[in-house]
Amino acid sequence: MIVAGEASGDLHGSNLVKAALRNDPELFFFGIGGPRMQEEGVKILVDASAMAVVGLVEVVSHFKGICRAFLTLKKIVLTNPPDLLVLIDYPEFNLRLAKVAKRTGVKVLYYISPQIWAWRVGRVKKIARVVDRMAVVFPFEVPFYERKGVPVSFVGHPLVDTVRPTMSIAEAHRTFGTDPERRTIGLFPGSRKQEVRAHLPIILESASLLKERFPDLQFILLLAATLDRSDVEPHLQACGFPATVVTENGYDVMQLCDAAISVSGTVTLEIALLGVPMVIIYKVSPLTYFVGKRLIRVENIGLCNIVAGERMVQELIQSDARPEKIADELARIITDSGYSGAIKNKYKKMKDSLGDGGCSRTVAEIILEMIEK
Repeated sequence: MIVAGEASGDLHGSNLVKAALRNDPELFFFGIGGPRMQEEGVKILVDASAMAVVGLVEVVSHFKGICRAFLTLKKIVLTNPPDLLVLIDYPEFNLRLAKVAKRTGVKVLYYISPQIWAWRVGRVKKIARVVDRMAVVFPFEVPFYERKGVPVSFVGHPLVDTVRPTMSIAEAHRTFGTDPERRTIGLFPGSRKQEVRAHLPIILESASLLKERFPDLQFILLLAATLDRSDVEPHLQACGFPATVVTENGYDVMQLCDAAISVSGTVTLEIALLGVPMVIIYKVSPLTYFVGKRLIRVENIGLCNIVAGERMVQELIQSDARPEKIADELARIITDSGYSGAIKNKYKKMKDSLGDGGCSRTVAEIILEMIEK
């Protein structure tokens, strides 16, 4: 059984399944995931797009669906237990399922750790009780688990292997219909419907302000696999903003960008690995922000900044996520080569800290080892 509740987990899960099946074609995977995992042969019982929510208010509104998904998997674990439960991030759901598995005697592998270093550090005690093995993707996570006696392996970060364009820059321009003679700004509004609703109007207004100052700019919007075009089209029509919408080949989109506006999330690490300077934005409900500000223990929320241990790129959060400030930051990036060059140099150092690749193969070997035991 494998559980990936978000778009990024679907990507990492699909690469893991592919590597595991290469080692042992007789393995059978089922559980929660998205289109990428399904393409690799995973039997999807619950679509991950129905699970991808963040924030207290937002989770409450999706509670019934999440609860049904949990009860579906819980029943299987109790009545027809799998040989192994593989959990990918998504901690609130996955740790509860791990508790059920532990009670039933099912071994649990947790791949991509909950961000215990960011908030709720005490949760490592619960993980120690219900998880048999941790496969972590950041080296600084290892001590958190070693101190509690949890078997843990640093496996490198999966994005080191996967963040690679499939086309040349010239091919990408032809494919997406963009002009190679004009500068390109990438728009990345998130992988959840609620993120698009909260951020895309701000992103588009920021882009409009930037377009007024730099008429030669062109804009390209990447639509996550968990979204439909109908999720963004009303916003584009409402403001009449001319952006090219692309639904696949995300890394080919990113490599074309001279700069980007991105919501906080895994996508910021992907953009950074491709060397594109960006500004990170994020807004949640006032209640979620009020509670989160008192719980989160890290200075930055952008994943690329967290990994680097410094604010490589600007974060405009909550009331700071205003179109004028966003446009000003993008303007600085595209006009000040010294500023954008410094960002790119910091990106290179961050990338070196994430390992040499082969993450999915390493985790696939752990899967086989745990099943054989």
